[in-house]
Amino acid sequence: MEEKGKKYFRTHEDLAIYKLAFSVAMEIFEQSKKFPVEEKYFLTDQIRRCSRSVCANMAEV
Repeated sequence: MEEKGKKYFRTHEDLAIYKLAFSVAMEIFEQSKKFPVEEKYFLTDQIRRCSRSVCANMAEV
């Protein structure tokens, strides 16, 4: 929706930056599946939570 050069959005999911962050979070999730077994719980979990928190923080604002 656009009016005289202004762009509007309905939800945070309409924002290009949110879409990019979500896409990167999904890529991080897929790549973290390939981590060594010894890192499976600590490092993998931490990286996944961090990547998801970016989208969650945008949704809160």
